[in-house]
Amino acid sequence: VQLQASGGGLVQAGESLTLSCVVSGRNFDSCALGWFRQAPGKEREFIATIGWRSGNTLTEDFALGRFGIYRDKTKSTVYLQIDSLTPEDTAVYYCAVDEDYDRNYAWARRAPDFDIWGQGTQVTVSS
Repeated sequence: VQLQASGGGLVQAGESLTLSCVVSGRNFDSCALGWFRQAPGKEREFIATIGWRSGNTLTEDFALGRFGIYRDKTKSTVYLQIDSLTPEDTAVYYCAVDEDYDRNYAWARRAPDFDIWGQGTQVTVSS
């Protein structure tokens, strides 16, 4: 199983960015895909997750209104759109797979509950 995240870069405050995560190596219908971020010196922070088959989503409270997760099964890609970026959004953004989503019938929100991780993509927001 592989996850390849991309789309990060250096952006100005107020701009928008869409991150992509291409997934491969298994059938993901029983899985959920999630996005996390980790700023220097901070713990990895959950942002949002999406059921691969259903498209249902769960977004962390701080991310509501500015972050949107969605997927395109035809492109095997999960996306994270971020609007109105601020310097506080500067972090490495990771996508990850929760392989137990269907089995647990519950959303995972903690990093240890996600089984496979992509390599991360750096987002830097200048003021």
